[in-house]
Amino acid sequence: MAKIFKIGRFVGSQNLTLKFIKESGGQSRISFVVPKNVARASSKRNYLRRRGYIIIEKYLNRFPLGFYGVFIFKTINIDIENEIKTILTKLH
Repeated sequence: MAKIFKIGRFVGSQNLTLKFIKESGGQSRISFVVPKNVARASSKRNYLRRRGYIIIEKYLNRFPLGFYGVFIFKTINIDIENEIKTILTKLH
């Protein structure tokens, strides 16, 4: 994950940012980060991350092999699915 933050590119929407790198081959890996300044309570941060993982399962086939990415929440009051769709359209 450190490599993604160090050399990765980013695509953003109003409430969600995707930081990513593309490498040759391998499985795609996606994760979600909710900073403490967005949600202080760990239960809320974990809830948002879990919602993100559930929603991203529908769209995993849209990511190329060797895609490593981190979705970073900017706020807690968002429609996660629409934000992910927006980012995917910008990505392709």
